Amino acid sequence: MRTIGLIVNPVAGMGGSVGLKGTDGEMYAKALAMGAEPVSPARAREFLSHISCRNKLRLLVAPGPMGADHAQAVGLSYETVGTLTNEPAREDTKSIAGKMLEAGAELIVFAGGDGTARDMADAIDLRIPVIAIPSGVKVYSSVFAYNPRAAAGLLDAFVESADVAEEEVLDIDEDAFRAGVVDSRHYGFLLVPEVGRLLQAGKELSGTTGSTAEVKREIAEAVIEQMVPQALYLLGPGTTVRAIAEELAIEKTLLGVDAIVDGELVGSDLNEHSILELLDRYARAVIVVTPLGGNGFIFGRGNKQFTPKVLRRVGRENIVVIGDRDKLLKLASLHVDTGDPELDESLSGYIDVIVGRNHSKLMRVG
Repeated sequence: MRTIGLIVNPVAGMGGSVGLKGTDGEMYAKALAMGAEPVSPARAREFLSHISCRNKLRLLVAPGPMGADHAQAVGLSYETVGTLTNEPAREDTKSIAGKMLEAGAELIVFAGGDGTARDMADAIDLRIPVIAIPSGVKVYSSVFAYNPRAAAGLLDAFVESADVAEEEVLDIDEDAFRAGVVDSRHYGFLLVPEVGRLLQAGKELSGTTGSTAEVKREIAEAVIEQMVPQALYLLGPGTTVRAIAEELAIEKTLLGVDAIVDGELVGSDLNEHSILELLDRYARAVIVVTPLGGNGFIFGRGNKQFTPKVLRRVGRENIVVIGDRDKLLKLASLHVDTGDPELDESLSGYIDVIVGRNHSKLMRVG
């Protein structure tokens, strides 16, 4: 039997659909007031449901919504470790992780984002490995699995004696992030099972000068030339997409979703609700996205305003992917992690990525 811990950050990711850039501090209360719903519980339960090695586990879980509720929901036996404060708190994660170490945990699984990864680095450092289920708004560190099912595969590999390796934890300044700046710095390392095909790549910052800027202008021109009159264009985050707005002399939020029709801005820094309202007003809509952060994700990282409900309304045929050819060469494939496995499957396959005027690159999504 292998002793495994489970800690779920119950508020991770709640800011995504409502257009917030995280749930640190007072942002949690704001997300609740805006009607945000929990993300991490479903992610944790998907992970637990796909573990193949459950008969080989002694499962230690945090109390209630930080662990026990989810293990109970999928019918797993478990032991509860630690106590919770009245409100979700970073100190709960750190305290419970420490108690799991004392109880003999050989690995801790956690569901959250970069903030939770930092808390785990503080709590356990490199003493035991972790598996990170991506659930937050900010998921740039290279410790994260591609999705909950990949996290389950990592646990199975660990139980079968996979090697472990150090992966980087990034410190993302949330105040700067909300202001449209990805200020990422090295925070530390965590050990993870060494199964590269199941782990996302780390954050890669975009350049904005020289040939890179020229490439982005060419891509922007290509998209603008294809725009259909009276259609709604939803522009996702990223400097490559922002180049489209710059060519149209429109101000765009770097890390938000903005909407244009006939070259005019009709919505800025949109959340799921405001996107759905626009979809009710326009007969045709197109989503324009670029792989974010160097890890190949076109949905599910940094653009969670594009929820399953939004993506189903728009349709796969109305998704335009753009990207820098040199950066695409570093990616074996593109990825989606919408939180809806059935939708992820429908978005898989091959897609043409616009890399310049009259140039595209066929890439696999999956």
